[in-house]
Amino acid sequence: MTTAKPEDAVAPNPEGLREDRILGGRVRLLQPVEGYRVAIDPVFLAASVPAMPTDLVLELGAGVGAAALCLATREPSLRVMGIEIDREAARIAMRNVDLNGMKGRVDIMVGDLLRLPPRLAPATFHHVMMNPPFMPAGAATPSPQADKARSNVEGEAQLADWLRVAHTMLRPKANLVLIHRADRLEEILAALQGRFGEIVLFPLWPGGNRPAARVLVRARKGIQTPTRLAPGLVLHEPDGRYTAAAEAVLRDGAGLIL
Repeated sequence: MTTAKPEDAVAPNPEGLREDRILGGRVRLLQPVEGYRVAIDPVFLAASVPAMPTDLVLELGAGVGAAALCLATREPSLRVMGIEIDREAARIAMRNVDLNGMKGRVDIMVGDLLRLPPRLAPATFHHVMMNPPFMPAGAATPSPQADKARSNVEGEAQLADWLRVAHTMLRPKANLVLIHRADRLEEILAALQGRFGEIVLFPLWPGGNRPAARVLVRARKGIQTPTRLAPGLVLHEPDGRYTAAAEAVLRDGAGLIL
């Protein structure tokens, strides 16, 4: 997936962090110069959550807070809680919360989704969103940079664990939204079976008649409605520019209806 070009950036500070701006400059984002860096996936993930004012959202694997901050910017009245296993990433995420003036509305905590902090009560959330590691454990050589390895390759928690925890944390009939590799759809659908319904598959087409590498998935806990394949969204024009529909999400903060 193409890395998002920040609308603005400043030189790295002594801590090795750089401030970028996403969502048309409305979200300020400190992130490491070296290691894992935010691409466009968290922006599309946040755009796909059908959140309403006063909803409570949980993000599993919050990273430096990009998706949580994009969602909170799009819907100013909701609250987002996030859990992140990487202590340094969670620390940067809370700095980003302060940087964007969202303290009290966005809260990122350190924690392992296999051993959730007690303050996260089951069956509490209106929505759970996630951008899990794309590669199964053992399927790729992990990056020597620890944060990039954790972001790209599954650790102790495998994809089925992420989906199981989401089911536990959601209220009945509430929404799960995730973005993942299209070639793992079979695994995703198998893990959702019997727990979720009204599943919507929303491909992100790169353009040029190429197959979709990424897909957004929305599902509702305890619903029996059949699965639906949506038209999806084309990301790029023939000359490589983002399409107007992609720009509306990435720059203007538009939501996606899945």
